[in-house]
Amino acid sequence: MNLSIKTLKRTIAITAVSSLGMLSVLGHSAIYELDPSHTAARFTVDHFGTSTNAGGFYGLTGMIDYQPEAQKGFVGITIPMGSLSTGIKGFDKHLKSADFFDVAKYPTAYFKSTSWQFDGEEVQTVKGDLTLHGQTHPITLTATKFNCYDSPVLETQVCGGDFETTIDRTKWGLTTYTDGGMMKDIKLVIQVEASLKDGNS
Repeated sequence: MNLSIKTLKRTIAITAVSSLGMLSVLGHSAIYELDPSHTAARFTVDHFGTSTNAGGFYGLTGMIDYQPEAQKGFVGITIPMGSLSTGIKGFDKHLKSADFFDVAKYPTAYFKSTSWQFDGEEVQTVKGDLTLHGQTHPITLTATKFNCYDSPVLETQVCGGDFETTIDRTKWGLTTYTDGGMMKDIKLVIQVEASLKDGNS
């Protein structure tokens, strides 16, 4: 294909402007690495209409791409199912069994966001896909708080917050005892903190 000098110069100019625009967007992108010691997924579930059982998953890993100026964000989280703890060893064993989470077959769960909703620069909700027990379904996490600060311990910026949602466990094939009066709804509370990785700003 033959291009005139004028057309060639115009093409180069457009490409350069587009590249600068892309660099500008990327320049405002900040990548944060999740801190497993301050990131957890906790749950509560009704116990046959009597008390409420609680437990959590710990040692979560992943990353956050946080762009408040552009009102964009991304979070990817890996949940080690074997970390489940309720404080009661027998109950932990039962929940890890094939009756519930079947940890031997499904040792890991994942959450990957698809969109973030902001009010100004304030995070409101995070929508995404939760892969659990071999199945993937969308969920919406509501932020009860989200903030960034300069950590005096880590000597870098840290961002994080608390998020919550309620899911129907039967959508992920967790149906044990639902026909015996144990509720299918599970409340999740996600605690997330992530530190700015070197070389990002």
